[in-house]
Order: sequence, then C-alpha cells, then structure tokens
Amino acid sequence: MDHKEEYHWTIEAKASLFDLKLNEVWAYRDLLVLLVRRDFVSFYKQTILGPLWFFIQPLFTTIIFTFIFGNLAGISTDGLPKPLFYMAGITAWNYFADCLTKTSTVFKDNAGIFGKVYFPRLIMPLSIVVSNLVRFGVQMLLFLLMMAYYYLSGAIFHMTSAIFLFPFIVILMALLGLGAGMIISAMTTKYRDLAFLVTFGVQLLMYATTVIYPLSEAFSKYPDYAWIIAYNPMTPIIETFRYGFLGEGSFSWGSLGYATAVTTALLLFGIVIFNKVERNFVDTV
Repeated sequence: MDHKEEYHWTIEAKASLFDLKLNEVWAYRDLLVLLVRRDFVSFYKQTILGPLWFFIQPLFTTIIFTFIFGNLAGISTDGLPKPLFYMAGITAWNYFADCLTKTSTVFKDNAGIFGKVYFPRLIMPLSIVVSNLVRFGVQMLLFLLMMAYYYLSGAIFHMTSAIFLFPFIVILMALLGLGAGMIISAMTTKYRDLAFLVTFGVQLLMYATTVIYPLSEAFSKYPDYAWIIAYNPMTPIIETFRYGFLGEGSFSWGSLGYATAVTTALLLFGIVIFNKVERNFVDTV
C-alpha cells in the first residue's frame, strides 16, 4: 500500500523577490502571540517598578518639555495647556520611535534564533510592533487622564470628528516604524555603523516633527524651511492626533493621504528587502 507524504511548507533557498510570504506569517500567528508575551515579561520581570515605567517616562518628559520649551523658550502651543500639548506629541512619537529603534536591530538581536530554526522572519519585527502597543495603550490612558484633569479645571479644548481616525493613525504609526525599521535592519547586516546612529538619529528626527511645537508655528517663524517639517510623514500623523483629541492642529486630508502613501511605500520596500536579506544574513551578522 502506497503512502503519499504531504507537506504543508517547502523551505527553499530561492524565492521570488516580491513574495511577501504573508500566508506563512498568518500560519505562524501563535508564535507571534508567544513572542509578544516573551517581550513583555522578559523586559519587566526583574524591574522594581515594572509597568509603572510606562507612566514615568512620558510624565517626566512632559514636565521637562513644559519647563524648557514652554516656559523658557516660550514656544506656542496653539492655546492649549502646555503639558497636554506635549503629552499628545510624546504619546504618538514614543510608539513610532519604539517600533523603529527596536525593529532596526532585529537581525542582530535574534541572530542566534534565526540560525537554529526556521519560521517566517517577519514574525520578529511584527511581534515588536504588537508588544509596543501595550506601552502605547498605557501612555494613552495617562494622556486621557490628563485630558480629564484639564477639562475639569476649565481648560479650553474640544474633541473633533477626526478622533474617529484614531485606529487608522495607530496603524500608520506602527507600519511606518515597521517599514523604516526593517530597511535599517537589513542594511545593518552589512553596515553595522548604522546601528549606532539609529537612536541618535531618531532623537534628531523628533525635532523635525511637530512634537514640541505646532506646524503653524514653524510656518510662522521659518516659512522657508517649514516644508521640511511638513513633508516628514510623522508630522501629519501627530497633527491629526492632536486635532482629533484636542481640536488644534494642522489637519488636512491631503497631508494624511501623503503620510499614508509614504508609509505604504516604506512598508512594501521594507518587507521586500527584509525577505531578501534574511536568506544569507547569518553569514554577515
């Protein structure tokens, strides 16, 4: 009696450059859940304050920004309470920055695992993006509590219909950080110097985004250079975030569409180059 063997997956060295392997990622979704749980537990298991660090970092950053940029430098916040203005920008920026910086070293950080067992490598950067959602959710709670405090204190701000774009905004931040991070991660397998520049570069990039000032202020004081800030894809995202929750910001469908197009292009290019590099990265890392 003949027994015909059936295989669910065939692992081959060669594959189409534009094969995104999304079907394999879906088949390994249980592994994605396990990796997200591992990232969360391992990072905070031996800390004293644990998840309270989620609150401490944005809170202290907001206090410092309020004192330096709001009080000493006197930068406008479009009439919004300064701590509330900065907290909105910090909350959105932190999620994008975390996705970018942690994804950018995924090959180097997981070289040992990648060299021992096969699974879709795209699972690793995806697990980083999903696990960072936990931190983002906690910081969003802090932001909402601050909104409630200032509302009860009589501060003038209001939510707009753009708040319904919030899930889309979160997806944009995640995919933008994922796409850019995968491109950098693929490049660091050959040019390791880039790994040292990522954290520093992300900090500089924050100042080219409307985290500590509104876009209107940039066009008012530096009209010849404000276009650089406006074409930063994170600027429309943060402006839409503020406009939806606080009623102030330079929101436009055109700018949001531009950010969506850039995010889509970076994501697709990132997946393609990530899948290409994964075939022989063990020889270079």
